[in-house]
Amino acid sequence: MPKQAKQAVGQRLLSRFRDAGATEIAPDILLPAGDLLDLYGEDIRARAYVTQDPIRGEMMLRPDFTVPVVQAHMQNGADPARYCYLGEVFRKQDTGDTRPATPRDHEYLQCGFELFTRDPQADAEVFALFHDALAPLGLQARMGDMGLLLDAVRGLPLTKARSVALLHHIWRPGRFARLLARFSAPSIAREFPDVTTSWAGMRTEDEMIRRIARLQSDVAVPPLAPVWTDRLERLFALRAPAPQALSTLADLARDMPAIAPAVARIRDRLEAIAARGIDLQTVIFDASHGRTTMEYYDGFTFTFQADRVGWPPVASGGRYDALTRVLGRGREIPAVGGIIRPGLVAELEAQA
Repeated sequence: MPKQAKQAVGQRLLSRFRDAGATEIAPDILLPAGDLLDLYGEDIRARAYVTQDPIRGEMMLRPDFTVPVVQAHMQNGADPARYCYLGEVFRKQDTGDTRPATPRDHEYLQCGFELFTRDPQADAEVFALFHDALAPLGLQARMGDMGLLLDAVRGLPLTKARSVALLHHIWRPGRFARLLARFSAPSIAREFPDVTTSWAGMRTEDEMIRRIARLQSDVAVPPLAPVWTDRLERLFALRAPAPQALSTLADLARDMPAIAPAVARIRDRLEAIAARGIDLQTVIFDASHGRTTMEYYDGFTFTFQADRVGWPPVASGGRYDALTRVLGRGREIPAVGGIIRPGLVAELEAQA
């Protein structure tokens, strides 16, 4: 696909976002790596291009726009505020994209829209904006809510240490499943022989002593009852058209009271989306949606997917309130946004 065609689609989408009241913003391509590493940990190195600057230190080619947009907004942004952008992002890999590697997969255009507001209708506004922009392409809309899953884990009868561990790995489904299985079985006592030689490895002696003490105290913790594992697995496996999913969620909330507030928020969101003329039967609610994306989504999530084997989502987004609190150094404002890949839109339009 010629670069000019992708740019033309990007400019068209950008114009639509400007018409929705957004101010265009152009974050730097080269970003300080420290902020991104603080947010995502060392795992981000596997996905981003990192370089060393003799003056500015470790830098990273822009892996996405959301973090620099939030940083700019939290410094001096208005409330409410809408931003849009168009530019390249750089990734070493794309989760879920099984096609052979191409330059597009490592450097590609993103066109996005971010909304900072306390208006409870914000999720519906952003979803409808993306839905209408992509309607001619016949994409499958999916949504979820990470807040629902986080509340479900917080509601499990676990010690604080075990709950924190599960919450930390909720975006890593494989690790999460292994940890849940471990907490659902009786703990096995471990022997830690006295060490007379010097400590080796990256951890200090004090860190190792504290870690051993935690492991020893964890042995006395009873396993999580099977009924809770079953309920959690039923929730994670929920995938259905939004109206039917809402009914199932209401049933689950009777057994898992911790998710009741999230289910009420989802009901209100769906009603607001339907009020904007969108048929909810065409939208799939996937309770595990968002578990393999960037970890800053902590609420509503959505994607629009083409019927193409191995393709990443044509558009994706969600709510990231906690990210504004982290980057705002204590200040925060509810925020939701998303991105569209103009290159994929251009391909679909060319094949229509």
